[in-house]
Formats: sequence, C-alpha cells, structure tokens
Amino acid sequence: MTTKDVFELRKQGRIEEAYDAIRQLYADDKGPYTSMAMFWTATDILKKRLKEGRTDEAEKIFAALQRMLPNVPDKDGWVGMAFKKCQELLSPGETNDRLQEDGAEHLQTGIWGEGLAAAYLREKGYVILERDWHSKHRDIDIIAQHGDTIVFVEVKTRASSHFADPASAVNYPKQHNLLAAINHYLNYKHIKSPHRFDVITIVGKPGNNHPEIEHIEDFHLSLPFYSGGRRRR
Repeated sequence: MTTKDVFELRKQGRIEEAYDAIRQLYADDKGPYTSMAMFWTATDILKKRLKEGRTDEAEKIFAALQRMLPNVPDKDGWVGMAFKKCQELLSPGETNDRLQEDGAEHLQTGIWGEGLAAAYLREKGYVILERDWHSKHRDIDIIAQHGDTIVFVEVKTRASSHFADPASAVNYPKQHNLLAAINHYLNYKHIKSPHRFDVITIVGKPGNNHPEIEHIEDFHLSLPFYSGGRRRR
C-alpha cells in the first residue's frame, strides 16, 4: 500500500480502509507527502465520526490534526481552510459558546497533559517511540522504550482531583480497547521484547507550573494481560 493507493481509496469513498492504511504508513514515514495523505484522510474520518455521533473520537482526531498541521505542506492554503472547517464542525452554533469553550479547554488540557507526560518520561530516561498511535478506532497515548522494555502509556489529565482520581477513568471498556491496540502494535512491529502498560495521571491545567504527576508502572488491568501497579511520583 502506498500514499497513492490511499488517495485512490478516498476517491472511491472507501474512507475507513484509507484511514487504516495511512495510519500504518504514517507510523513509519512522517514525510511531507505521507503527512498530507494522513491529514486529508483524517479530516474525512473526523467528519464521518461526527455524523456517527462519536464526538470524543472526532475530538481526538482533531487534536492529532493540530499537532501535525505544521508539518503538512499548504502551498495554496487548502490545508488551513480544511483545518478551520473541522474546527467549526466541532464547535457549531453560537448558542453553545459556553459548552464549546469548556470542550476546547478540556481538549487543550488533554493535549497539554500528554506533552507533560512525554517530557516527564524523557527526563526519566525513556525514549518516546510514538504519540497518539492509532489502531482502528482505538489509540495509545504514548509508546516508549525503557531499557529493553516497551512501555504503553495511558495519560489521564484532570484540572482538579476533587471529583475523581484520573486513573479511575481507565475502566473496563477502555482497558479492552487498549489491550486490542497494544496487541495490534506488538504484532504489527513484530515485537518480542518485554512490554508493560503504565498510567500517568496529571492534575492541573495549562499555566500551572506545579502540576501533580503520578506514574503508575505496570498498571493492573482486569483483563488477562498485566498485573502489578507500582506508583511513582
């Protein structure tokens, strides 16, 4: 499969197939042409997810678009206009301004938290291999390597810890999706080395110079995968 094949699938309306194909290509090649194919296919999927009522997934795709935007060629300005259109689709109607602001703030807090978690891991000697890696409708926030161990990391960020421990958001459905994505990555990359699943929780929001960061190593899943759970701050 090539980027040319991806664009051909888009022309045929086979959006899901195009999206699955380009994510695999983009995982290994983030050059300008592949980035462009990834951008346009992701915008297709974002619109499709919104029509399906899967807003949370659409927001995560938009966050990925925002991160890749500086690396996508935009000679004629079409990329910028498409990005703005996606932004408008996620924030429709002036009557929902407060809700939109809350959603945008939540999205920005999540992006900030993932960046903070990646920086934290680098300081601890981890090598970041992937960020926001997708497998079908599932994703892994961070994939890193620590020594000879591959570490899959779920990042949970909350502005406040008053309502719930961020780690509590890693519920059974989320664990099921993570397990499927992790197995896909291991098989796709032909990885046989040791691996584990971690959770990093962050309490704070952009502008907070002293966020609370907790690193739970080898997080216990209620699925036949890992056991343990060593917390580090």
